Amino acid sequence: MKNVTIAIATLSCLMALTACGKAKAPAAAAMEKAGEAATKAGEAAKAAADEGREKAVNAAEAAKRAAAVAQTEAAKTAAVAAEGARKTAEVARAGAAATAEAAKIGPTAAETAAANAKIDVTGALKDPSKAVLTAPPTYKAKVTTSKGEFIVTVTRSWAPRGADRFYNLVKVGFFQDIAVFRVISGFMAQFGIHGDPAVGAAWKQARMADDPVTQSNTRGMLTFATAGPNTRTTQMFINFSNNANLDRMGFAPIGLIDDAGMKVVDSIYSGYGEGAPRGQGPYQGRLQAEGNTYLKAEFAKLDYIKSVEIVE
Repeated sequence: MKNVTIAIATLSCLMALTACGKAKAPAAAAMEKAGEAATKAGEAAKAAADEGREKAVNAAEAAKRAAAVAQTEAAKTAAVAAEGARKTAEVARAGAAATAEAAKIGPTAAETAAANAKIDVTGALKDPSKAVLTAPPTYKAKVTTSKGEFIVTVTRSWAPRGADRFYNLVKVGFFQDIAVFRVISGFMAQFGIHGDPAVGAAWKQARMADDPVTQSNTRGMLTFATAGPNTRTTQMFINFSNNANLDRMGFAPIGLIDDAGMKVVDSIYSGYGEGAPRGQGPYQGRLQAEGNTYLKAEFAKLDYIKSVEIVE
């Protein structure tokens, strides 16, 4: 009987161990799966962290490049502004110096009139050496064109030689049927080659010395054209817009046309544009040689300056 009891107890233990083993198998499997999941989660977290770091590095590099570009552009803008301020200051200083010099040594209007009364300009249209009148300190000239009239106010202290030349050209009757032969929209309208080739040839050699540039070539400014140092003769232009880039090239304005007058200037025919050979407009060499005969045969739409007179 005792042996039977021991056998039953032993069997019970074996059954319990078997059940325990069976219970441990699912738990181990669950733990293994949990470990795999944790590993995958760790790998995903690492990948996300690596991607985040890369994005952060890229963003930092982009910000650095943007800052460098902004700094470069700011430096360029500052340099341009500084250069513009320097040029403006130079023009202002030259203007002040010229004005002071003119005030110190320039003749009065009465003195000028008295001196001019002694000068005979008869025949000066074809002999520029006789055109030696001195312009008043300021004067107004009425310009009559095929599109209407406008007034230009000339200030001698701005450019004394240029102001004297224009005054003499008016007084000797130069501006009769003078073509505005080169008109570039937004830039300028140019005139001053005589329609009679003989007159044009005489004045082509009458070069005058340069004037300091004391005023800027802004809209409405009347300025002598130049082909280089001391080459100004009779060609002039009216600025349609702010052409301050011409200042440092030696183009010295002599007078100003007001807003009302510029409406007339704006209406001058510009369809031919730039002159030949670069454009479709008149060729200056032929204009010098053939005069208005050439222009009226091939450029019928050009506008003309009919006359100019000193009005005060």
